[in-house]
Amino acid sequence: MAGIRSDHPVTPSAVRAMVVEDEVALAGVLGSYLEREGFEVHLRHDGQAAIASARDVDPDIVVLDLGLPGLDGIEVCRQLRTFSDAYVVMLTARDDEVDKLIGLSVGADDYMTKPFSPRELVARVHALLRRPRHPQPLGTTPDDGPVLRGFGPLSVDPLGRDVWLHGEPVSLTRTEFDLLAALSEHPKMAFSRRQLIDQVWGPSWIGDEHLVDVHIGHLRRKLNDEAATSKFVRTVRGIGYRMGTGQ
Repeated sequence: MAGIRSDHPVTPSAVRAMVVEDEVALAGVLGSYLEREGFEVHLRHDGQAAIASARDVDPDIVVLDLGLPGLDGIEVCRQLRTFSDAYVVMLTARDDEVDKLIGLSVGADDYMTKPFSPRELVARVHALLRRPRHPQPLGTTPDDGPVLRGFGPLSVDPLGRDVWLHGEPVSLTRTEFDLLAALSEHPKMAFSRRQLIDQVWGPSWIGDEHLVDVHIGHLRRKLNDEAATSKFVRTVRGIGYRMGTGQ
């Protein structure tokens, strides 16, 4: 049972955060730190409860432990992504690259390895939330009409946040779409990982820059874009990535 742990009324405009952590004491600490920042906090201690509550609460941010009993964090994240575009920060007790990569591949936006500072978690959450859900695309003005970007059979609509491949819609997470939008805005530019992080996660983000590679890999899979013969998201050796023509 956990819901709002606040000493003051929560306003309707409060950002909703769900902490899913089976260590009750740790969940309480993280919830307290988030509450002090003005978040509406909901605590859950197992995966099934988290999925059920997420449908009702509609959280803006989910702090999700990987090693949950029953449904683990990977499965919770996978199910969450079928109905929610909440930002997900995955927590893992093991400094294991495989866990991190798997977590990100199912739609997590960031990860942290225990032990960590609750203040650092709050900073990461704020960095994610500074990315608007439906930002005005760079290079447009409020009077501009929709800007449709075409790359062969791939079309990207940054205003409507839609993507089509061979006329069929492609479902992307917010992070995947933001990466594609950044690359497609300047298709002749080779972006370094740091430049993409600054564009998508924000310049204040601190962490492993190879997080970009994981999301690019997942984006490529959804676009049926093999790394060795990529048509849409191309690797620029020694630098990073750039947009391809689709040919």
